[in-house]
Formats: sequence, structure tokens, C-alpha cells
Amino acid sequence: MLNRKLALMPLCALLLTGPALARSPAPESAKVYFIAPQNGAVVSNPVAIKFGLAGMGVAPAGVEKPKTGHHHLLIDVDKVDLENPLPADDNHKHFGGGQTEASITLKPGKHTLQLLLGDHNHVPHNPPVMSEKITIMVK
Repeated sequence: MLNRKLALMPLCALLLTGPALARSPAPESAKVYFIAPQNGAVVSNPVAIKFGLAGMGVAPAGVEKPKTGHHHLLIDVDKVDLENPLPADDNHKHFGGGQTEASITLKPGKHTLQLLLGDHNHVPHNPPVMSEKITIMVK
């Protein structure tokens, strides 16, 4: 009886944690980029940010449509988990309504910004559609 319980433990663990969400495909040519601000910009609060996207379309979170996604702004993030839904916190801003621009407030000083497109479940695409990281200075 004990052997049967031990044999079932991996299955129970899988059922409790659930499988990882599948990543939606993205065209190899898809690009996300900053229209504003530019790398090296000195800005004041509120910081106006405009998102650019080529090779894909924008759709709100929860809308499953091929070759679409919504923007996530990564603020001072060094490492990104590309296999799971992006967290929502002060460093990972979600624009699940399909927004293509935002106004944010940052503490004065140097900050890095990066855009990452997420699918209907906030999971990065495969391959990831991620901008170059830019650095700005907030006065």
C-alpha cells in the first residue's frame, strides 16, 4: 500500500501545480520598440511612454487571437521568466486593455525600461517579442 502511495505522489504534484501554459507563437520578424522616450533621454514625471509594434497586432488580455498580444513594461528588471505569466508589480506594468501608450511616475534617478509583448494569458510569445532595453534619467 505504501508503494502505491509513493507511486502516485508525482501525479498528485502535477495535478496540484498544473501544467505550464503553452506559449503562443509569434512571427520571427515581429518587433516591439519604444517610440518614446529614446534611449538616454532625461525626462520629468510623469514619464510619457509610447509603445511601437511591427509584425503583430494588439489585443486586450483575455482575447485569444493569432499574432496578437498586449504590452508589458519592465522597469529595472534584470531577468525575465519567459515560460510563465508575467507578474504584476511595480517593476512589471501590464497594459492588458490594449493600450499603446502610458504615463507613469518613477523615482528620480536612472532607470532601465524594456517592452515585452504578452499573449492573452500574459505569457511571453515564442519566440519572445521583446524590445532592446533603454536607459532613462528621471529628474
